[in-house]
Amino acid sequence: MTDIILETRDLTKHYGGVHALTGANFILRKGEHVAIMGDNGAGKSTFVRQITGVEQRTRGEIIFNGSAVSFETPMDARKAGIETVFQSLALADELDVPDNLFLGRELVKVNLGPFSILDYKAMRERTMMALEKTGVKIPNIRNKIRNMSGGQRQCVAIARTATFHSKLTIMDEPTAALGVQETAQVENIVRTLKEAGEPLILISHNMRQVFDLVDRVVVFRRGRICANLDIKNEDVTGEDVVAYITGAKTQAGYEDAA
Repeated sequence: MTDIILETRDLTKHYGGVHALTGANFILRKGEHVAIMGDNGAGKSTFVRQITGVEQRTRGEIIFNGSAVSFETPMDARKAGIETVFQSLALADELDVPDNLFLGRELVKVNLGPFSILDYKAMRERTMMALEKTGVKIPNIRNKIRNMSGGQRQCVAIARTATFHSKLTIMDEPTAALGVQETAQVENIVRTLKEAGEPLILISHNMRQVFDLVDRVVVFRRGRICANLDIKNEDVTGEDVVAYITGAKTQAGYEDAA
């Protein structure tokens, strides 16, 4: 039985004449944490958007949990077990924490279609369990999202991944706009996911964060994967990663990405 949770083969996205992503071959194994790095416009977010159903690929294959998939929407990806924290967070400002965590997946007491009776008590209890699991501290979960700090909002978005038994978590620059304490809290959540054996893809520009949190770095440049670096078992430095990002260095098998 394979330990590969996600694989892409020749994943490609063109916007007219713009080749945003070309021939991305990528593998993520169960329990593995991988960082995707690259300059702005390198293809990192485009890659994630194809995987999660935000956009439809031009060509290529996506194999998730052993089966070929083609998600039409992000909700399809979530139903399959991929939880994504985008830079935009995708939270509803006028709703509280439980309503955001269960948005689109509400628990019901009585299923009567559009007149169903929601099980608010169960959703609050599962929200508290998710916050405890990830170490997120929200003083009042009934508080509306618009009244929360940036760090609290980010943590709510990340805690949503713990509410459901996701097979894969993807985080797109989760600490880009956070302070030191809030960043530390998010990083602790990532470590908790690692301890639980849950695989994760992290998009980040933060070199210190990447070397602290992940097993491997995949570098994108000009819409292509240009390096695949095992930072836990190889003598790789931050300077090496920057060299691959800028094109000063190339890795065998990836020369055409330079």
